[in-house]
Amino acid sequence: MEEVVDTAGLSMLLDALAGSIVVDFGNNPELCLIGVKRRGDVLAKRLQTRLADQLGHQIPCGSLDITIYRDDFDSLGEQPVIGQTEIPFPLHGQTVVLVDDVLFTGRTVRAALDEILELGRPARIVLAVLIDRGWKELPICADLVGRHLTTERLDDVRVFLAETDGRDAVVLDHGRHNADD
Repeated sequence: MEEVVDTAGLSMLLDALAGSIVVDFGNNPELCLIGVKRRGDVLAKRLQTRLADQLGHQIPCGSLDITIYRDDFDSLGEQPVIGQTEIPFPLHGQTVVLVDDVLFTGRTVRAALDEILELGRPARIVLAVLIDRGWKELPICADLVGRHLTTERLDDVRVFLAETDGRDAVVLDHGRHNADD
């Protein structure tokens, strides 16, 4: 396993993503963040803090559990764990920044888009990812990327966050397949 982003590097990537959001959407009063659980929601909260510091006001932030929207839902076992989607604001007319940790095949993003559109009709959805590792299976492209990472198809890219894993890092594990994207 190779650590490709350390704690300081992850903080810099989030600073850059927040800066891009401010430049592109900072004047939009309908801006909100929605993170894909399990790590995109943590990243969205961190971005929310950075944006509040830069903009001087809080941006609404929510989280999505996309389990039932996955195209492989039937293969998750007899008792898949379904978490809670928490979006405490209306989506109609909003500019949603959808936040995820790693963009791989695009299937997680597709599931998140399906759920968001079932919950409301945003004016726009912008995809922000910490890591884009390539190998898309669907025509989905991130609008904002912390870092593009060159990988092999069977590599595994893991994002570790202090809130869930006790440390901040991005690790590249060569030759393993990650079922999540």
